Amino acid sequence: MSTRRQFLGALGLPAAGLATATLLDSRSLQSLIAELAATPGSPAEIAKDEDFWLQIAAAYTVDRSIINFNNGGVSPAPAWAQAAMKRNLDFANECPAKNLWQILEPKKEGVRQRLAKEWACDPEELAITRNASEGLQILQFGFDLQPGDEVIATTQDYPRMVNTFKQRVKREGIVFKQFDIPVPAEDPAEILEIYRQNISDKTKMILVCHVINLTGQVLPIKEITALGRERGIPVIVDGAHAFANIDFTFAELDVDYYATSLHKWLCAPHGTGLLYVRKDKIPGVWPLMAANDNQTADIRKFEEIGTHPAANHLAIAESLSLHQGIGGARKQARFNYLRDRWAKRLMQHDRIRLHTSLKPGMANSLGNVQIEGFESGKLGAHLWKEHKIVVTTIKHAQFEGLRVSPGIYSTLSEVDRFCEAMEAAAG
Repeated sequence: MSTRRQFLGALGLPAAGLATATLLDSRSLQSLIAELAATPGSPAEIAKDEDFWLQIAAAYTVDRSIINFNNGGVSPAPAWAQAAMKRNLDFANECPAKNLWQILEPKKEGVRQRLAKEWACDPEELAITRNASEGLQILQFGFDLQPGDEVIATTQDYPRMVNTFKQRVKREGIVFKQFDIPVPAEDPAEILEIYRQNISDKTKMILVCHVINLTGQVLPIKEITALGRERGIPVIVDGAHAFANIDFTFAELDVDYYATSLHKWLCAPHGTGLLYVRKDKIPGVWPLMAANDNQTADIRKFEEIGTHPAANHLAIAESLSLHQGIGGARKQARFNYLRDRWAKRLMQHDRIRLHTSLKPGMANSLGNVQIEGFESGKLGAHLWKEHKIVVTTIKHAQFEGLRVSPGIYSTLSEVDRFCEAMEAAAG
């Protein structure tokens, strides 16, 4: 590519804002994604092409004086998405009643259509929400349950979603049952059988993570959904750590209910999410906030939250464009390449334990790593204090460790610096 070296040089500038300004001045988003999309090579080959990825890294305004390996919590948006959001927010404030409600808000339909096309579903099956928690709680509260009705989930499901069902236990007298799965789990058939064994005659709902946030563990969502269908049990899928990280479509997954955040792996503006409900299932789910009677079968009933900004939702389009320029399969390959680079190196150390499977298809880009004899909370604090590396401390009844989640903008030098810091800590 003729301008690759410009981007490599831009990343070496002393201020992230200056690097990004150089990028934005030198080319448009459309020219970048066209060039990325035209780059030849298989996903595995592109995953190792540092010129390719450093161009993408230059599109972010991140602080390069630190290493942010907690992109699993929330990722930064590329500069183009930030600019679009600010532009639309400024326009809305010129005359909100006109510009926000009558001009900007209707444009959301174009974003809905583009997301639906990329993930192979009907636009009338997608609601744009504020985050995965909102989408999941729409589903968790959206089904009528009676005292004694049972909901099942693993002990590794996301705490906010666990607390949602615990509230229904307190208010309505339902039963919430959790069970363990192996760490790591490397046999999809074994996982499916564990779910099967925990279903009872009283089970009325199943909550399942597509990717478990603690370790990056991938679960057999298609098979678990089919298991629920066999018994007439809704299966709610928490896709917060899978969407735009693993390359899939809703058509391939064949799910009925799926909620995710877009400010994680799609790198959309903060406060954006997505809810998928199969079209024939929409009438059977109550919205979280009351909607009009004529919206019973309308996916937009799940978006009825009162006055809200349109700028966040519209700027999803820029993040989606960059994602499409990269390509879902290439992006997944890069994430796995970064994970394997640090995980396989650290596994050579006697004191270091990995709680994430490296078996193909069994984990995404997240990894959970532990230094034996070094309490994980103190290790995380040490990495920040001494090396300015941001990770997430995980403590679970079955294991503990640090969750490591590089972003699409992360560089090999940052991965290697993390490894050096961990090796020094392990002694």
